[in-house]
Amino acid sequence: MITIKDVAKRAGVSISTVSRVINNSKPVSNEIRQRVLKVIEETGYTPNPLARSLVTKKSQLIGVIVPDISDFFMGELLNGIEEVGKIYDYDIVLCNSYGEPDEELKYINLLKSKQVAGIIFVSWKMNQKHVDVIEKANIPAVYISKNATEFDVYSVSINNFEASYDMTKYLIENGNKKIAFMKSSAQDNIMDSDRYRGYKKALKEANIEIDETLVKEGDDTSESGYYLMSEILEAKNIPDAVFASRDEIAVGVINCILDAGYKVPEDISVSGYNDIKLASLYRPALTTIKQPIYDMGAVSIRMIVKIINNEGLEDKKILLPYSLIERQSVLKK
Repeated sequence: MITIKDVAKRAGVSISTVSRVINNSKPVSNEIRQRVLKVIEETGYTPNPLARSLVTKKSQLIGVIVPDISDFFMGELLNGIEEVGKIYDYDIVLCNSYGEPDEELKYINLLKSKQVAGIIFVSWKMNQKHVDVIEKANIPAVYISKNATEFDVYSVSINNFEASYDMTKYLIENGNKKIAFMKSSAQDNIMDSDRYRGYKKALKEANIEIDETLVKEGDDTSESGYYLMSEILEAKNIPDAVFASRDEIAVGVINCILDAGYKVPEDISVSGYNDIKLASLYRPALTTIKQPIYDMGAVSIRMIVKIINNEGLEDKKILLPYSLIERQSVLKK
């Protein structure tokens, strides 16, 4: 096995000089740098990552804290983070906090002990204590959270308020006035949700009074969507359309409607949010809001790498575009 000592001997330089070339830690003349790099290429020498981190006080590790690894959103996000991380030669240390603030804080300290080069912090709802602990640890961080824009931090998000407003307006423009709204309880109280606020704004602008009996909250699963829709149907308060804040909920809603003898979209239109893979495969195919989830992960780790390398970032808060995907679950006017 080729060691750093072997490289130094063949290049005719000291071990510390080879280390400087590898870690780009101190100035080295171009002639010596090229000589060392040539020997490294010829010998196939690979620096020991642990030894390298001890010298540079950094590692090729990015810590990622997520609230629920089983969630579809998180899976797509992690794909973007990991694939782009590999391009820049970074590995991922994944921490699943289950959305518990104490667990999130514990993992921040754990990642600090592992000398991660940066942290991507994903949370349903972040608070100032998270920011303070990460800043005190002096670790570059990018945040992905529905309320990240409220803090002076680097963040990646989409405008959930505007996206929900656009979907509700789309339903209204297609002749729906009685629109139910279903929200996941996993992302805090429905009354404070950006998506719910967008829904309310569109109804208000159309002079449609909100029927609170058509506003439901439950788990972000198809089973929950089925149960919530059954409550509405049993109350005989049949809506023209249902807007679910998650595609999984929307699938359950459609199943319940069909089991009750109604048709989608002829009797009740249904729309979702996120554009998971099932949305286009299900029948009727689901009209939904497409979030660039993979891109959110890819952009967040690219931001981290730029911060680590002291590259300039034009904006601290990156707002990615969304799109409304029209399929067959909403009856067109």
